[in-house]
Amino acid sequence: MSRIRMILACCALALVTAGCRAQAPAQKPVSVLHQRIETAIRNELNVPPEYDITISPQSPSKMAGFNAITVTFSLPGHPDHTQQLRYLVSTDGDTLARLSKFDISQDPDFVLPIQGRPVRGNPKAKVTIVNFDDLECPFCARMHSELFPDIYDHYKGLIKVIYVDFPLTELHPWAMHAAVDANCLADESRTAYWNFVDYVHTHGEDISGPDHDTAKSFSRLDKIAEGEGQRDHLDTAKLNACVAKQDESVVKKEMAAGDKLGISATPTFFVNGVRWSGVLDPAELKMMIDRALRQQGITPPPDADAPAPATTAAAAH
Repeated sequence: MSRIRMILACCALALVTAGCRAQAPAQKPVSVLHQRIETAIRNELNVPPEYDITISPQSPSKMAGFNAITVTFSLPGHPDHTQQLRYLVSTDGDTLARLSKFDISQDPDFVLPIQGRPVRGNPKAKVTIVNFDDLECPFCARMHSELFPDIYDHYKGLIKVIYVDFPLTELHPWAMHAAVDANCLADESRTAYWNFVDYVHTHGEDISGPDHDTAKSFSRLDKIAEGEGQRDHLDTAKLNACVAKQDESVVKKEMAAGDKLGISATPTFFVNGVRWSGVLDPAELKMMIDRALRQQGITPPPDADAPAPATTAAAAH
């Protein structure tokens, strides 16, 4: 091939290549794409405005026509309040997708951070209610009042209830202190722990006080814990030392476990692994528990408010 023909061939190839590129869809600038992704996610997930969202560079995915990105949700000043979700974004930048993958390899009880937590009810019960609780949260107090005593007594011996600490410290200034005091009691007595939880959930306004002085709330909580310790004949020196130390490490570990589960509000509870966030009407809560019992081959106890079944003779009329 002559030098001129080679030059012409190279020019033709360059023109073809340039033509192919001209026909491909224009790529959106990264800043524009990330802004659109963030807007879509905030709208879809109703992300609180105080949370920041950062988006990773794209990486190859196993789905043709899509790349993978990692979206990080973080609360400034609170490094333990961070969560990451994986998304797919189309190569043309027009479509955002998220495919949910569920791990069903483990029993739900082993996924939840309940090891060592005080149990209320029959330890061998086949239905477990795990509640992520905030001792200052009024909605948690309402949930607690529905669970105890009515729901608990209705299913006596058939359920066990476990509370996991999830104080929303940004909203509730004495919730963390209450959780620590409760755990100090739990270290010595399950009964003292539950008595403390019962009292705090029914006396939240008294603990806050009319002036909402946090230091006074701390003092009131410590006195309540001390009273429970005396009532149950606990080791006073050990309890007082624990309360004075205010070690938050155990509570923060449970909060981190809750964050990994995507929990962001209280109460959030699980009935044999089935999640519900918020207060639930007692009748609907019973439906969840009854379903869990039936899955375990257990007939739920009859509801006292339900009408008695008609007899054969009555049905004949």
